Amino acid sequence: MNLGLKEKGVLVTGASQGIGKAIAAAFAAEGSRVVLTARHQQELEQAALELRQRGGEALALAADLTSASEVQRLAQQAVERLGTVHVLVNNAGGVGGSAQFEELSDEDWISAFQLNVLATVRLTRALVPSMKEHHWGRIINIGSEVGMQPDQYVPHYNAAKAAVINLTKSLSKAYARDGILVNTVSPGPVKTPLAVQFIATQVKAQGETPQQTEQAFLREHHPHVELGRLARPEEVAAAVVFLASEAASFINGTNLRVDGGSVASI
Repeated sequence: MNLGLKEKGVLVTGASQGIGKAIAAAFAAEGSRVVLTARHQQELEQAALELRQRGGEALALAADLTSASEVQRLAQQAVERLGTVHVLVNNAGGVGGSAQFEELSDEDWISAFQLNVLATVRLTRALVPSMKEHHWGRIINIGSEVGMQPDQYVPHYNAAKAAVINLTKSLSKAYARDGILVNTVSPGPVKTPLAVQFIATQVKAQGETPQQTEQAFLREHHPHVELGRLARPEEVAAAVVFLASEAASFINGTNLRVDGGSVASI
């Protein structure tokens, strides 16, 4: 199927590893011109190099998305390099540590919203004018299962991801007439490097195999993942690329859950 993404300019945040890296690779495989961004230049350059070695067109631009000036610089550089950013994937985010509610400081809450919400707001605000000018754009924000089905461990992150899902709906209503479609992809548990590191730590502590530890993790924290495994980053990336494509030209304001059935509500 021709997804209509060849030569499209794509900016993916948090793209040096995990879900973001897989998303960048999926767009590059479609013939898109991809700009990868994350904080650490060396990891980012390596990710971009891997895409180029597979025949993709990829450029690394490091930026700290918690800085308003850095976001503005990134947006300007991306537009200069690509001509316009047709597709923006706001994937950068993170928990920043877990704690019980009463142990979380104001700084913990501010940090969670800076990275997960304000970074999305600032970069979207910076790139929407170019999309409006071309009367075509796709914005895909990466939410999370916990934005709809929060747990007890990371309330600041849960609330931030809920805000991202809500923001997406608002933006989808604001810019549809400008040819800009805005959607969310909300993964469940994904086998990212951080997840693998956590599982490896548990294996060492408990003396279990990685498979046993993964199953124990799912039973305790994600009992409704009916497929009985963690998602692969590529499975999340496939949903993102679909929403950016011409095949999804009448999908706007949706929250596509890639969670193996984990969210129990309808």
